[in-house]
Parts: sequence; structure tokens; C-alpha cells
Amino acid sequence: MQAKLTYADYARIPDDGKRYEVLEGGLLVTPAPGTAHQRVSYRLQHQLVVYFESRGLGEVFAAPIDVILSDHDILQPDLVVARPGQISKRGIEGSPLLVVEILSPSTERRDRTSKASRYATLSVPHLWFVDPDRRIVECHRLEGARYVLATRGSEGSLPHPDLPGLVLDLDQLWR
Repeated sequence: MQAKLTYADYARIPDDGKRYEVLEGGLLVTPAPGTAHQRVSYRLQHQLVVYFESRGLGEVFAAPIDVILSDHDILQPDLVVARPGQISKRGIEGSPLLVVEILSPSTERRDRTSKASRYATLSVPHLWFVDPDRRIVECHRLEGARYVLATRGSEGSLPHPDLPGLVLDLDQLWR
């Protein structure tokens, strides 16, 4: 049986330009995202900053940033909204308010299954999936031990039912 990696093990990984994560003690390596992914990430980050930071609800970060959910779970979601008081020199400590995974063919299955399951287990209240190829945003909320779809959209305006006043401009994401 192989020992589970910890944050200390993760911190010793040399900076070689690759994106590493630790999920339940196992090492994940993710390829660099493509240009469509980066455009959507930047545009969505801007919309989230306007909403969350202007209201003092949290601070928005883009990958790479360490989200330290446990000693055996250090993930780098594409976008994350940290609650006030969660930001340390190491990264974001504990369960953030929102995690956004921007899907790509090489990461979609892992993002929707093992990472989503772990986010739920570790009490991340909101998990969104953004698919630049299909031009769809899915916003999930944690109910009990699993995520349920709160809202979904592909064009126009997408108001979020749990976050009063948050209306995503989807057309702006895909332009």
C-alpha cells in the first residue's frame, strides 16, 4: 500500500511548470489549459470579482492557487472564491465559498467525478462547471452530501438563485 501524500510532500514538489494537485493523498498532474479555457476563465473571473469583492463576500483567485482542503487534499480549481480570513501565505485554507472548474476533454471526467465528490465531502457549498466547447455554465449547490443543479445556462443572462444580485453575462463569456 502506497502512503498518502500530505501537504508537506506536495510543498516539496519542484516547480517544473506543471500543475500538480493532491486528491485524497494521490498525485494528479494536469496539462496547461488552452486559449479558449484561458479566455473564459479571465472573463468569468472579472464578473465574479465585481460581484463578490464589491460586496465584501470574498476574494476571487485564478489558478494556480493552492486550495488546502485537508492535509491530503490540495487542489487548484480554475477559479475560487475564498471567504474572508481563509487566505494564508500557503494559499486558501479550508472550504472556499465557490469553486469553478472549467472543463476540457482531458479533465472533464475527473472534475465531474472524483474532484466533485471530494469537494462535497469537504463541504464546498458551491461548485460550478463551465464548458467552453459546449458553451454551458452549470451552477451546483451542496445539499447534504452531494451537489444538485441550482441553475444552468448557455446564453444571455444567468441569475444565480442562491446569490442575490449575481447575474452572469454568458454572451460575454463566449465572445
